[in-house]
Amino acid sequence: MMDTKLRKGILRHAYKQTGRAIVDYKMLSDSDNILVAVSGGVDSLSLAVLLYLRAKKIPIKYKLQFCFVNTDIVEIDINAIRVFIEKLGGTLIIKDNVLDGDNNSCFWCAWNRRKKLFETARELGCNKIAFGHNLDDLAETMLLNLLYRGEISTSPPSLDMFGGEIKVIRPLTYLKKSQILEFAANMDIPDIKAICPYDKNSRREFVRNFLNESEKDCDAVKKNILRSLARVKKDYLV
Repeated sequence: MMDTKLRKGILRHAYKQTGRAIVDYKMLSDSDNILVAVSGGVDSLSLAVLLYLRAKKIPIKYKLQFCFVNTDIVEIDINAIRVFIEKLGGTLIIKDNVLDGDNNSCFWCAWNRRKKLFETARELGCNKIAFGHNLDDLAETMLLNLLYRGEISTSPPSLDMFGGEIKVIRPLTYLKKSQILEFAANMDIPDIKAICPYDKNSRREFVRNFLNESEKDCDAVKKNILRSLARVKKDYLV
């Protein structure tokens, strides 16, 4: 059994790092109506728990709503997700995302899921959408865009969309995947696996393995990638 002090340290670290990201990128304001994008994975469910815990303790008051976008080609236990959200006192909103049989690439699926989330946010009067992307995700996306698209960009921690109508926020920006897994294990948060016939992304897997190997030499590799986007030396660019 894990030492109680160590367990508390893991929980405190996840809570604190989430709070740091929220403050650094001005993610929350009083009276926010936040749509939490729930996939069933450990990241999005951990995000739901962390936002729920913060709502009980911080002076800023905000409303949480939870949405799962169901894609017809993906198999997942939706009821398990619903039960988990209900334990938090929330209600899971389910939206169907039916794909064209001739156009069901990962990009097209993700694009349609995102579109459905924005539509749902408008329906519910939500001014923010929270995603469970973590530090690993941001670092991997940065390298993928650099290597395969020839551009320097990633998924920003906070981004105004549609002229500020909706803000996208990523409160797990400062947490590594390994830290989220530790947090989830100690909070009994399940990882409800989705079975997708297109889940093998060799490029992302290649970049993920490269970053994990690089961390053996420098533990701050992923943090440095995120920092670099705010420390651009324009005189040394083409």
